[in-house]
Amino acid sequence: MSDFIIKPSVDNKSLFKFKKSFDEKGKIVNIPIIIEKPLTLYLNNQEIVTMMTINDYPEYLAIGYLYNQGMLKGISDIKKIEYHSDLKTIVVRTNSKTNFEKKLKKKINTSGCAQGTVFGDLISEINQIKLDTKIKINHSQIMHLSKIINMEPSLYLKVGAIHGCVLCDINKPQYYFEDVGRHNAVDKIAGLIIKNNIPTNDKVFYTTGRLTSEMVIKCIKMEIPILISRSGFTTWAVEIAKKKKLTMIGRARGKRFNILSGEFRLNYE
Repeated sequence: MSDFIIKPSVDNKSLFKFKKSFDEKGKIVNIPIIIEKPLTLYLNNQEIVTMMTINDYPEYLAIGYLYNQGMLKGISDIKKIEYHSDLKTIVVRTNSKTNFEKKLKKKINTSGCAQGTVFGDLISEINQIKLDTKIKINHSQIMHLSKIINMEPSLYLKVGAIHGCVLCDINKPQYYFEDVGRHNAVDKIAGLIIKNNIPTNDKVFYTTGRLTSEMVIKCIKMEIPILISRSGFTTWAVEIAKKKKLTMIGRARGKRFNILSGEFRLNYE
């Protein structure tokens, strides 16, 4: 039995439906298909973005999105959150007016992996962040985290077409979110961290998706010092990770992995 505090919603039948398909032998087979839904996010009276999402944690997604785009500094900025499931909208109201209402045009954040939108000069913002350099991780801990996460029943294993992100202690995964876009999954974790004031200086972030500049920037912004993926890297992601001393471990499968930055946090066994 896993010790996840939040784990994939594999039994939530509102997240998928069965569709008729034909297999390679021409046989009719009913298979589960993930349901993606539009969720329009408002910041006060300004429409910010329409996200395609499985919509299982709309508040975490909304808070995390606004935080990762630099539109919120923390939970103290938020006055009220209004979620309207029938209208497919969520409104985040702040204690004071923001300067984003005049600057932003409507954007659509699709489920396509390359479509995560970034507002403002986030590079300048993360330049002010210093990640904890004392935390260490060893080979067996990397394998242990990967094994537990990959063995946990998930929507990915059940229906596919989905990404997962997990917030972990050094020895165990704790919060596991999935969505049709990896940017949505990471934003849910950011929303969780902000809303529940979770310390992150000793945490590990695991993602099933590739390690792009967007993923690295968001991990640094959440002040998580170790990032692990079973997928690969992009060059800009490596450059940013090296500059900010983020430990970035990719292609983590079985006993193997590659580490391209922050190797000083790895204890070789």
